[in-house]
Amino acid sequence: MSFFSKLRERLTKSSSKIGQGLDDLVAEGSPEPERGAEHGAPDAPPQDDAGRSAPPPPTPEPPEAVLPTPEPPRPAPPRPEPPKPEPPKPEPPAAPLGARPGATPQPIPMPSAAPEPPAAGAETEKRPGFMGRIFGGKQAAPAEPRRELDDEMLEDLEDTLVAADMGVDTALRVTANIAEGRMGRRVSATELKTLLSNEITRIMTPVAKPLPIYPKTPQVVLVVGVNGSGKTTTIGKLASQFKAAGKHVVIAAGDTFRAAAVEQLQVWGQRAGVPVMTAPEGSDPASLAFDAMTKAEAEGADLLMIDTAGRLQNRADLMEELAKIVRVIRKKDPSAPHNTLLVLDATTGQNALSQVETFRKLADVSGLVMTKLDGTARGGVLVALADRFGLPIHAIGVGEQIDDLDAFEPEEFARALVGL
Repeated sequence: MSFFSKLRERLTKSSSKIGQGLDDLVAEGSPEPERGAEHGAPDAPPQDDAGRSAPPPPTPEPPEAVLPTPEPPRPAPPRPEPPKPEPPKPEPPAAPLGARPGATPQPIPMPSAAPEPPAAGAETEKRPGFMGRIFGGKQAAPAEPRRELDDEMLEDLEDTLVAADMGVDTALRVTANIAEGRMGRRVSATELKTLLSNEITRIMTPVAKPLPIYPKTPQVVLVVGVNGSGKTTTIGKLASQFKAAGKHVVIAAGDTFRAAAVEQLQVWGQRAGVPVMTAPEGSDPASLAFDAMTKAEAEGADLLMIDTAGRLQNRADLMEELAKIVRVIRKKDPSAPHNTLLVLDATTGQNALSQVETFRKLADVSGLVMTKLDGTARGGVLVALADRFGLPIHAIGVGEQIDDLDAFEPEEFARALVGL
């Protein structure tokens, strides 16, 4: 199964997904067919003043023939009737009286049977052709419900997008673009999904960029994020992909405070076939980052990926510790870190916006990785992040397996998000 096939399957499991919301939005505002008109049900019989059913009107007699009578062919000129022969006698004479010698008697013509006229009122059954017999049994699909695109429908659409964590500002901008030049038109749910998918693709295309690789070695990639966002697993998956691309990768386990964090990263390092540098529990993560840069430079590594402890954006002391790691790294290489990846949990919703604002100030975030899109049907927060910050989105994750992280593809993501 391809990555985006998994994305479509896992992103649309919840009943609160955008696609279901758009189906309900159009169905609620579409006019209902009159009762009985859809299936050709007969009207109720008329009643008289006493409430009794009046007798049905007399049924007019059908015409004598349903099909037009074809024009009869012009009669041929009359031919002289041959003389009727006399009845045979017991002893046939040698020659009938009055007959010339050697004449051959002519046969009597038999009258042709005239076709019976069709019964009155009977319809002539037409046998379908070859293609008609093949496709005649298939019934046409029912028409998809449609709803007029008006102010009320736009408000419902805005509410649907806001409920999908797209944010108020982004939802207003998207609905305004959809409504431009289309007010008063009747649209189906499929058309509305296509319009919304195109708008999301337009917003996301400028930020869909893979992690850049620089000629400077070792290229230092600092990975930051809040607790439980998926930093450790993201590092393992990225290291596996870079190793498969022929890069020499080294991992530094900078989360020296969380229990079993180092062991978890070592497991991922074994899966990816990448060495992992560790330090005793409770040691200074900035010191580990400096030593890891020295070792990676000595080994000629292409990439050094540094894990950091999870920290909430409202903890000033922990955020200052992250700033210290950046300062120590820059003592070794003033241009480092070359990439600072902020890993975001898709299930946090609008809280991801405040995380980006805070981490950008202290760690100079250069790109985003969105994880756990399989755990929510409200992936619209990624659209809000792209619309508000314009930071590159390098990859998205939809599971725990090592191949469940892939480069971000805006069109595939947009179609999966809206349920196409």
